[in-house]
Amino acid sequence: MNIQQAMLQKIEDELKHQVARLDQPRTKYFHEMLTYHMGWTGEGSGSEATGKRIRPLLVLLSTSSLIENEKVVDQNNTSPYWLRAKSAAAAIELIHNFSLVHDDIQDNSDKRRGRNTVWVNWGAPMAINVGDALFVIANQAIMDLMEYYPAEVVVKAANILNNSCLDLTRGQFLDMSYEERRDIGIEEYWPMVGGKTSALLAACTHIGALLGNAAETQQEAYRLFGWHLGLAFQVQDDILGIWGDESVTGKSVASDLVEGKNSLPVLYGLGRRGKFAERWAQGPITASEVKAVAKLLDDEGGKEYAEEISKIETQKALAYLGNANPQGEGGDALRQLAYKLLDRKQ
Repeated sequence: MNIQQAMLQKIEDELKHQVARLDQPRTKYFHEMLTYHMGWTGEGSGSEATGKRIRPLLVLLSTSSLIENEKVVDQNNTSPYWLRAKSAAAAIELIHNFSLVHDDIQDNSDKRRGRNTVWVNWGAPMAINVGDALFVIANQAIMDLMEYYPAEVVVKAANILNNSCLDLTRGQFLDMSYEERRDIGIEEYWPMVGGKTSALLAACTHIGALLGNAAETQQEAYRLFGWHLGLAFQVQDDILGIWGDESVTGKSVASDLVEGKNSLPVLYGLGRRGKFAERWAQGPITASEVKAVAKLLDDEGGKEYAEEISKIETQKALAYLGNANPQGEGGDALRQLAYKLLDRKQ
């Protein structure tokens, strides 16, 4: 078993341990709602329903890449140092899932990873409570670091996590407030995706570096790696959302244009004020028009522009990763994960 496989197993165990706070006689049904959303129970449960657990992996790999060879004694067994950070990794993933539950309600999305969303199964009021519970348990999980770390380190980790949560709400506010506007420019895109995508990825690598005992300057390099990784990831997602191969991505390329998403290629096309912008101004795009409208946007340079920005952000992310200088097996795995995320086909 390689380090990434070992981490994924421990992440899942820790997530189940944290969510089990609600596995009590009066709240077993409530607990089942959380385990359903996390992908462990219900129809269609399994690896496809859980997601890839990228964020907690980034936490543990960042920690491991700083103290790869150090071992600690735990119940008479030697354990890798990164295990000390498992509750922080779980906290990050729980925050991510809290945001997904609420996003599904706000976006009126009926499917998540091929299954009914929580609000479809149990109604919006119950789903809001599920999201709230995930948020609270995440904050309890980060405090479990007290078992291994001094109070000042735990407080700093919790502060990083909560700052990223506030950024998530900022990004979501901007995303929703942009929906009815037709005057959004590219300069307004970056604060939105910075909050919705980059903030939490930056928290992953920042907290991971903190828990790996990195110096302040090295922590900042890890943080900036996560931040630009998030920006590059989001721009690639925008490209795939219009021109991706549905058989590979599993997502309809019609959705982003039909939903009127203010993605980077779209905002670039609107700024050109050409035929694409004319069609966009006329109202919602139908599924039957998607191919033609996507071609208009491609012809006007929207895809090429987004691909260039993705390359720039990728280069920045890799440069900061180089500055961070991750070491050992954890460092090698962190680089491999970064390359995989920055060269997406799905």
